Amino acid sequence: MTDRVRDIAGEGGPFDLPVVRSGILCPLRQANNVEFMEWNFRSAEELSAALRAGEVTSVELTDEAIARIERDDKVINAICVPDFDRARAAAHRADQARARGEDRPLLGIPVTVKESYNIAGLPTTWGMTMHRDYVPAEDAVQVSRLDAAGAVVLGKTNVPLGLQDIQSFNEIYGTTNNPWDHDRTSGGSSGGSAAALACGFGALSIGSDLAGSLRTPAHFCGIYAHKPTLGLAATRGMVAPPGPALPDDLDLAVVGPMARTARDLTLLLDVMAGPDPLTRGVAYHLTLPPARHQRLADFRILVLDEHPLIPTGSAVRAGVNRVADALADAGARVERHSPQLPDLTEAAGLYMQLLFSGSVARFPVEAYEQLQTRAAALNANDQSLDAAQLRAMVFSHRDWIEANNRRELHRHGWRQFFAEFDAVVCPITPTPAFPHDHNPNPLERRIDIDGIAYPYFDQLVWAGLATMPGLPATAIPAGRSPEGLPVGVQLIGPMFEDRTPLQLAELLEQKIGGFRTPK
Repeated sequence: MTDRVRDIAGEGGPFDLPVVRSGILCPLRQANNVEFMEWNFRSAEELSAALRAGEVTSVELTDEAIARIERDDKVINAICVPDFDRARAAAHRADQARARGEDRPLLGIPVTVKESYNIAGLPTTWGMTMHRDYVPAEDAVQVSRLDAAGAVVLGKTNVPLGLQDIQSFNEIYGTTNNPWDHDRTSGGSSGGSAAALACGFGALSIGSDLAGSLRTPAHFCGIYAHKPTLGLAATRGMVAPPGPALPDDLDLAVVGPMARTARDLTLLLDVMAGPDPLTRGVAYHLTLPPARHQRLADFRILVLDEHPLIPTGSAVRAGVNRVADALADAGARVERHSPQLPDLTEAAGLYMQLLFSGSVARFPVEAYEQLQTRAAALNANDQSLDAAQLRAMVFSHRDWIEANNRRELHRHGWRQFFAEFDAVVCPITPTPAFPHDHNPNPLERRIDIDGIAYPYFDQLVWAGLATMPGLPATAIPAGRSPEGLPVGVQLIGPMFEDRTPLQLAELLEQKIGGFRTPK
């Protein structure tokens, strides 16, 4: 165990991390010292302006961010692999570059990177103990793009085991706590990044999303995130160790930006967007169409707050309705039903099939055979989500092709839908952040929705609404629960029209407010 992990985990091991109860103030919540509040919660856009104006240097920003992390992260545990020496060196180079007249998009801005991205010289483990010593020799393509844009990488943020959870904890680095209530999760799998942003540990972060892994942590921590259109941003080097960094087209999975403002999402997406140069050529450039509208009054919105397969908790429903009311008040056309909307029940089942068929593709033969036995014992009339997940785990190639064909029908349905609407406003999960649950068998876990327990993974149906067809979706803050927890919603837009939900997010931020520091 490294000194860093020992400091976080204590002598009892990483899962014995002492939790600061919600009724006790931690250093973060007492952070009213001017020295720590000057720059840490400014947007990347504001920091860039200050750097250009000579009001601050990148070295000063970086030192301040590092000081805040060293002071506050012991109780949050967001930064699992600090890289402070190289960050200070990068900040010094950024200041030198600016003195020479350079002005790149993120020049001198402190950022963090999800642990699952390869960074040369730092471990990439995905939380798996057998790979704790794996150190890649080459940066992921998105890390290279951050470097080319002039960003200063402070370190890597925590993830769940194999990125396969809605929480962020593992045996190597321990548990990431929610900055608003340390008894609760920050979300997963980009939970470390969301917590880092909520705590002021850098202005931006990059994460990934297969089952809401950008959007859910944003919702739980009160920040912004954007799941891009499938294929928009290259994923090479965001690969489980010790796999080679190849330019694969990953089914369902995307990489994307996280920030504390909507405008910063667009700033970072512009750095990240574009295909892998290994497959499309270095000179290839992808231009996204502009947002459909520039005023809230011009948007055509479908609002959804109910799903046929799982109820929506009252706190999340209130957040959705707050956004709906703001849109209506601004003159937008707001509808609650549409015959053009693809069937939500079929979409959820299809998403679970595609998600779980891919998740077990590399299981050992013995485990796969056990799944086959369990699936064969299912009642033919059992059409529950649990049954769909189990059957998907043993899909044949023929089964997968059939599911993919049905996905294309859903994509066509969405194209027809977006001829009538500009975006969908809906939940990300049915509840705000839930208490830590480290039951080693996720199938035994339950999610509490207004006092009633439901299967843990059923909460993924809302995330899957955008993921299954590959649509862009922007997560935005939408208020607080009665307990004071952040509540977010997602804005789903048309394929390859990412700027439309991003613009809608920016306009809503002006209308209803956005990120607030944890209290």
